Amino acid sequence: MIAIVDYDAGNIESVSNALRRLGAEFELTADPERIIAAEKVILPGVGNDAEAVASLRAKGLEPVIKGLRRPVLGICVGMQIMCRDSEEGNAIGLGIFDAHVKKFIPTEDSKVPHMGWNTIANLDGKLFKGMKGGQHVYFVHSYYASLCPDTIATCRHAGVMFSAALKYENFYGTQFHPEKSGDVGEQILANFLAL
Repeated sequence: MIAIVDYDAGNIESVSNALRRLGAEFELTADPERIIAAEKVILPGVGNDAEAVASLRAKGLEPVIKGLRRPVLGICVGMQIMCRDSEEGNAIGLGIFDAHVKKFIPTEDSKVPHMGWNTIANLDGKLFKGMKGGQHVYFVHSYYASLCPDTIATCRHAGVMFSAALKYENFYGTQFHPEKSGDVGEQILANFLAL
């Protein structure tokens, strides 16, 4: 069973639909016991880092998430709140990934938010099994995770190379939305489910 963590951070329906297409059994839950018992855990998220991490903490889920030893996937804000900190609301994250979340500065050629399809490169690890880089995935974000030792995929926007995906031990994160990234995103989710 896959647990989708319910902490009022959005994009639940699109993640649920993607898992249904893959034939995965899942439940939406904020129950610590159900999360701990799950084979895999997905931490979705859209919106504001500070509000998301505050909601997670208000539900008493920070120690639950940090204590998990099964594969965990954070998506977009779900990944960002697992970083050390964020410029968005001066949030202190869970500190799982050794990255800092910073705000994009718009340029003449690049708008903020970074919205739409972009390519990922420097792919590393089982999350990207069968991929060599150059795939297009779907992003919607104004803040990004810095490059760090946990970076397993990169992307460039507004003149900045940033972490498109992160991994530390059993924790994974994607800045992009695999559930909205067509066949490529479906393969990434399938790879996660196969871990």
